Amino acid sequence: MTLLVLASQSASRRAMLTEAGVRFTTRAADVDERGIEAEMHGAAPDQIALALARAKALAVARGEPETWVLGSDSLVSVDGRRFDKPRSRSEAAEHLAFFSGKSMHLHSAAALARNGHTYWDHADVARLKVRYLSDAFIDSYLEAEWPAVSGCVGVFRIEALGVQLFDSIEGSHFTVLGMPLLPVLEALRARGVLTA
Repeated sequence: MTLLVLASQSASRRAMLTEAGVRFTTRAADVDERGIEAEMHGAAPDQIALALARAKALAVARGEPETWVLGSDSLVSVDGRRFDKPRSRSEAAEHLAFFSGKSMHLHSAAALARNGHTYWDHADVARLKVRYLSDAFIDSYLEAEWPAVSGCVGVFRIEALGVQLFDSIEGSHFTVLGMPLLPVLEALRARGVLTA
């Protein structure tokens, strides 16, 4: 079987692949995410997530000839506004206050690249209904979860206390974790990275 390189340091993406029995190594992608987003001003969140996933896969593939590289990215949008990872605890509190009582759309995308070309990509969306969050809850939540959620769009880890933010979730659990895993596994089987 061919070895895979995951162009991400995301703990949740690494855990998903490990638990699914995928052999891989990791290498961080050196990509100007904010620059790509700025160039795509006005684009739909799923298109931005796809562009970032492709860019990450291609950036790492340049240094890994003949190896399949998996890039992935996630974006959150609420009321038509896109949110990045919070830069500080106070900004995280502002994000959570804005999300309170609203529907969150979490867009996760993945791309496979090799030898300087993207051969496959896929985007998915999950809809998460954020319950009303009191100021007291936001304070206690961040006391427990910061800085662990500083690297998370949406300011939550669904596998931890973040599950308490929501009334309901529609969509793939894997998409919520940060990668559309089932389509990724099928793409890996189609390319001989996994046994079909």
